[in-house]
Amino acid sequence: MLAPVARFLAMTTFQEKLNEQIAYEFGASQQYIAIAVHYDAQTLPQLAAHFYRQSVEERNHAMMMVQYLLDSGDDATTPAVAAPQTVFADDVEPVALALDQEKRVTAQISQLAVIARENGDLVAEQFMHWFLQEQREEISSMSALLQVVERLRDNVMLVEDYLARESGGAANPLEVGAPPAAGGAL
Repeated sequence: MLAPVARFLAMTTFQEKLNEQIAYEFGASQQYIAIAVHYDAQTLPQLAAHFYRQSVEERNHAMMMVQYLLDSGDDATTPAVAAPQTVFADDVEPVALALDQEKRVTAQISQLAVIARENGDLVAEQFMHWFLQEQREEISSMSALLQVVERLRDNVMLVEDYLARESGGAANPLEVGAPPAAGGAL
């Protein structure tokens, strides 16, 4: 068992890292808005809508983390985020960027789960498990979209048809079992 001071320092590390992750989630949300705007400007409504939804989802993830910190009695910060990439060479690049972003976030979430486990913080570890599952799904769906966009790079309107068929409409902002989001999910 960790001594009280060591336990406090361990909790602080998870808290600090979770606050950093909030910034990453808000940054991901902003990047998805930039991607959506790119497609919206080209009158590609399905791609734009897909990434606008992704932006809201990332915002909700950040707010879930805020709520966790508030519920834990820890400080939650409202971080600044880096400006997103807004210029893209073609219609494939934004989806490739989105996949890279999801892979990076997965590594960050995995590290948070490891920190929680190493610190013996089972509540924090359990909290991160939902995000790990979510990231697996995000990488899978973004990988599939990238494959489609790469195959159809010369006819992006077929990507629009694909998304119209596959999206099934707007998804519920929070899935069953998702942690609560501070201020409510959008």
